[in-house]
Amino acid sequence: MIRPESEAELAELIATASEPLRVLGGGTRDIGCPVEGTNLSTAGLSGVSLYEPGALTLVAGAGTSVDEINEMLAKEGQRLAFEPMDHRALLGTSGTPTIGGIMATNTSGPRRIQVGAARDFCLGVRFVDGRGQILKNGGRVMKNVTGYDLVKLMCGSWGTLGVISDVSLKVLSIPETETTLICQGQSASHAVASLSAALGSPFDVTGAGFVNGETRVRIEGLEGSVSYRVGALQNSVLPGFEVVTGAASAEKWAELRDVTPFAGRDGAVWRISLKPSDGPVLVEALAPLAPEAMYDWGGGLVWILLPDTGAADAHAVQIRAEVSKLGGHATLVRGSDQARKTAPAFPPNPKPIAALTQGLRAKFDPRGVFNPGLMGA
Repeated sequence: MIRPESEAELAELIATASEPLRVLGGGTRDIGCPVEGTNLSTAGLSGVSLYEPGALTLVAGAGTSVDEINEMLAKEGQRLAFEPMDHRALLGTSGTPTIGGIMATNTSGPRRIQVGAARDFCLGVRFVDGRGQILKNGGRVMKNVTGYDLVKLMCGSWGTLGVISDVSLKVLSIPETETTLICQGQSASHAVASLSAALGSPFDVTGAGFVNGETRVRIEGLEGSVSYRVGALQNSVLPGFEVVTGAASAEKWAELRDVTPFAGRDGAVWRISLKPSDGPVLVEALAPLAPEAMYDWGGGLVWILLPDTGAADAHAVQIRAEVSKLGGHATLVRGSDQARKTAPAFPPNPKPIAALTQGLRAKFDPRGVFNPGLMGA
């Protein structure tokens, strides 16, 4: 394990690297094809260098823990609105999630349906490319002068284009209150219809999910506004839904965000993105595999747990075939090393996109030192 303590040291280590590097933040998201190489941790690049609550802006080193950032923001009544998932329970990993890891993987939670993804809150990045050059894009305002939108490229690149050293973020205020409307016992298709109706209403829903047979719709904001919107939803869109408030409501969304019902259980876990109404259709088509499913983003994000039968390859083929029919994509989030080597974990790209991806990698990592093979060919 190598752990640079400064951006300059990081650049020097990369420039002189003679073997592949397995880029790590806090080491909590062991997803993708296992990488053979020297572990390079960004945990030493930590600390908040700028926080302006009035400007809703924060700048932090990539290795800064998400807990540290959350604690600092909470003191000012602010938060990371995109609600990043903590993968530790699901994957059985240790370590501490870092803000660089969150941005490199574009990790977003249930509130994405209202506010957008992690990348939408990233105002700027500094990173080191495969030649050891320090590059930057954006800052505290967006301005692209390079020909590439490097912020969008780096967010979701999983450390394959460069190693993030520093990020600039937009933060938002914590609402005065939150309430979750809950209904027990709906079928998956009925639940998704309810979630779609709520999201199509004018009442500013910030969470819409279905887990453990429970349909959930979240409303946040000023207390009076939340009370009005909850009542309006109950009267018109979600009749018979019960109300949970405060900490009990927050626990419901932390459970869905972190997929904790699948934690500590045997089996492979797939993350599937597709049209909300197609989620129950997919799960029904996969019935021979005995899947257990959770739905987020109004049904547009489906988490599936499959029994561990040792047939990961066959499962991957079947899942991707069914998902492809519906125009979605599937990622193997949890599985054995062998399964992640052969599945592959990330969905294959169409030829035009694959060619573009290879071109970007050749531009930013010409020696192929960053996480080789992690995301497949």
